[in-house]
Amino acid sequence: MPAAPAPFDAVLLVSFGGPLGPEDIRPFLANVLRGRRIPPARIEEVAHHYELFGGVSPITAYTMEQAAGLRQQLARRGVPLPVYVGMRNWHPLLPDVLARMAEDGVRRAIGVVSAAHRSYSSCTQYKQNVLQAREAVFAAGNRPVEVTYVGDWHLHDGFLTAVAQQVVAARDTLPSALQETARLVFTAHSVPATMTGAETYRLQLQASAAEVARRLGVTNWALVYQSRSGRPEDPWLEPDVNDYLQAEHARGGLDAVVLSPIGFVCDHIEVLYDLDHEARATCDAIGVTMARASAVNAHPAFIAALADMVMNTWERYKRGRPITLVHPDAPNARELPPPIGSSR
Repeated sequence: MPAAPAPFDAVLLVSFGGPLGPEDIRPFLANVLRGRRIPPARIEEVAHHYELFGGVSPITAYTMEQAAGLRQQLARRGVPLPVYVGMRNWHPLLPDVLARMAEDGVRRAIGVVSAAHRSYSSCTQYKQNVLQAREAVFAAGNRPVEVTYVGDWHLHDGFLTAVAQQVVAARDTLPSALQETARLVFTAHSVPATMTGAETYRLQLQASAAEVARRLGVTNWALVYQSRSGRPEDPWLEPDVNDYLQAEHARGGLDAVVLSPIGFVCDHIEVLYDLDHEARATCDAIGVTMARASAVNAHPAFIAALADMVMNTWERYKRGRPITLVHPDAPNARELPPPIGSSR
């Protein structure tokens, strides 16, 4: 009896993207802010954030490291899939990558969105961008790649292990007298309180942070938010990291903090500017000693977690492809898993 065909041909790692040089900053921001009415002065203010770091966001390099590590892990596990990286806002852009995948003969891919915590802006929006890219491939006369996404992974052991080890590495840089009393403050990108999925996002962040703290034996911890944008009168998830630091110091007893960007899987400009620049300035002004943990980046435990999620999806569909609600060649085909016990 011939062996069943492989359920997938590739992996698509989807991320935010970032400028690769000063000349990319404003075109990149135009992509990020498309469809939104943002005053030019605010755009220039954000552009300055990128200019402070030479116009290069490290997110692209870290994402490429993650993809390379994932590719190696999958090969070791006997599933040597190519791993493509597609960015929402800058090169390699999703439409170009989906077109290249189609040209390479990829028919079905496992999709991984680079966000551990689910909301419209962190996950759903990216999946919509993939759908739009598939529609462009279809319009060009090519068969669009079918994409099946991995499940939630905010409580995956490898992700939590990587976060915890990055926290320990940062805490060890504090003066020894402060290491035991330093407060562990987790940060995540704020979203509008009324956004679809905002409560799920908050609860998943809370669960991840609580589990990391438990593993470290830390009871002195908090979850706060950063990188808020939008109109001041609109409610967003709070507290803001800088407001929190100032308020807690005023209450007394906050002498040192370890900031852990648990809501980000790569260090990028929002982490570098909002934490290393703004939050550190706040800590310096109020006399709080600060250490900043790295995001998980290409930590080996996180790479292993990515491989686990891909392998779980591979195994789930190994005995039968997902059932599509419309013809699989259509760009908006939506997939359902085969019935239990199905060999189709």
